[in-house]
Amino acid sequence: MFDRDTLIAACTAHGRVVRVVIAAVHGSAPREVGAAMCVWESGQSGTIGGGALEYELAIAARALTQDTTSRHALGPDLGQCCGGAVEVLSEVFDLPRALALPTDVIARGPDPMPLSIKRMLSAARNQGQIPDAQRIDGWMIEGVRPPDHALWIWGAGHVGRALVDVLHPIPGIAITWVDTAADRFPDDVPNCVTVVPAGDPSRLVPHAPVDADHLILTYSHDLDLSLCHAVLQHGFGSAGLIGSATKWARFRKRLSMLGHGSDQIARITCPIGDPALGKQPHMIAIGVAHRLLMERRRAHVRAEVRA
Repeated sequence: MFDRDTLIAACTAHGRVVRVVIAAVHGSAPREVGAAMCVWESGQSGTIGGGALEYELAIAARALTQDTTSRHALGPDLGQCCGGAVEVLSEVFDLPRALALPTDVIARGPDPMPLSIKRMLSAARNQGQIPDAQRIDGWMIEGVRPPDHALWIWGAGHVGRALVDVLHPIPGIAITWVDTAADRFPDDVPNCVTVVPAGDPSRLVPHAPVDADHLILTYSHDLDLSLCHAVLQHGFGSAGLIGSATKWARFRKRLSMLGHGSDQIARITCPIGDPALGKQPHMIAIGVAHRLLMERRRAHVRAEVRA
């Protein structure tokens, strides 16, 4: 999907930005239609894969003054093992042009707009049928990626740091990272992660979206309990608590005494991750990432079925 927010952020930070997107694939290729990268004078973000293909197109993008399309035979032109070819659309953006982009579906091509594109736009805007990225009848069409889903990580210890390390590069997740003091966070927090020091973290819970995901793993059992109590009062998409079976048994009893029903308490997952992978922080983080991604996939399938 078209990552409109990332493009706007890149234009805000760097001025002129070229978005390079795979418009069509013929045969074997490293990435799929819709894979994209943003390129500016001193850097780039995202990937279209392929090593040599990405390197050559990044160089070409920095010299562009207008939108262009190109075709690349990966074997003959670039010496890659893939035997196919790709068609690429490179578009030059500044901040005003990026801000003017639609927020649901982005379609562009030569006038007049074909009937096939008009029908796809109508279905997207009237029925919520967002199309896959594709080039059809000379036009490129892409659905706009929805806003990032909120993930709140409570605790900046070893597991919290591993979670941020594993999860922050995943598109579609906006991480808010909370602990009791600024010095509990590492010095090199990724720019895309919002760090919030708070003496009483549980007081921040009402500021989280009611459909946010929460991972609770502070240094204190009392603080973990207060956060579980707060998210149960506030509402959440999912919630996970680090701990043993013994800890969770005690927490269930205490949360029940605080007035929470057993069905609601059971929505909190404890332990987090996949116990079969072990208790090393990055193994826990990998298990959590897999669970979150699979749940996002299931939600996407459910939405498609409803549509």
